[in-house]
Amino acid sequence: MFTISCIQMNSNDVLEDNMEQALILSSHTINNGSDLICFPENALLMPSSRDNLFSNSFEENQNPCIEFFVDIAKKNNVWVLAGSLSIKISNGKLFNRCYLINNKGDIEGYYDKIHLFDVSIPDGLTYKESDKYSSGSNAPVFQTPLANFGLTICYDIRFPNLYRDIAKHGANVIFIPSAFTEFTGKLHWHALLRSRAIETGSYIVAPAQTGKHIGGRKTFGHSIVVHPNGTILKDAGVDVGSIECTIDPKHVDNIRKQIPSLFLNSKYSIEVK
Repeated sequence: MFTISCIQMNSNDVLEDNMEQALILSSHTINNGSDLICFPENALLMPSSRDNLFSNSFEENQNPCIEFFVDIAKKNNVWVLAGSLSIKISNGKLFNRCYLINNKGDIEGYYDKIHLFDVSIPDGLTYKESDKYSSGSNAPVFQTPLANFGLTICYDIRFPNLYRDIAKHGANVIFIPSAFTEFTGKLHWHALLRSRAIETGSYIVAPAQTGKHIGGRKTFGHSIVVHPNGTILKDAGVDVGSIECTIDPKHVDNIRKQIPSLFLNSKYSIEVK
């Protein structure tokens, strides 16, 4: 068993402000004995414009944002999930990249968001992440002393096959750092998170952004930890802060033995008449 915490932030478009907020919020969970601290998508920058995004994004080498999270891990002997950072790449675009950092400050690896948020929401807003970001193509599973971790980001949650594939490759805890819109969050957030837990028999851990951000975007909050049976163990509500929860990977094994649907691959055909 180990203790995990989700940091719920209201990030703005200034790196230094968000770093200060992240340090304050994480210090509370460190004092409470968390083994792993999870930050939301866009933890250190919720961009207010394209110019703001690109001027505050960096290549992976000598990246102050990565160094910030490595420093938290190393100084406090704690694992860190660095929600997501915008990483500049050679084609003039970015990767929306989630890093897993161990308690010695070593980067275990990363995940680049596969499903980009290109949508028109009924509240009148349109998002097109593909104008700025390139899609990832790999979904790694990390075998660690704590558990086997799968990494995803926000909009990925709407693609259940990704989660089944990650779970089939051994993940028993799957992270979904998010900046879910307030409008779609009210409709879908809890249902989607519980569904991914039930379908995979995995713990689902979703640290989230919350509130109104510079530029007018509103995010839903409700950072959540879901048990592999679909029960919500902790829900942060809408306030900036943190939640802590004990994770026991043995529960995953028990749930998957009781209901082995993850590993049943029935063959069938569909006819359209």
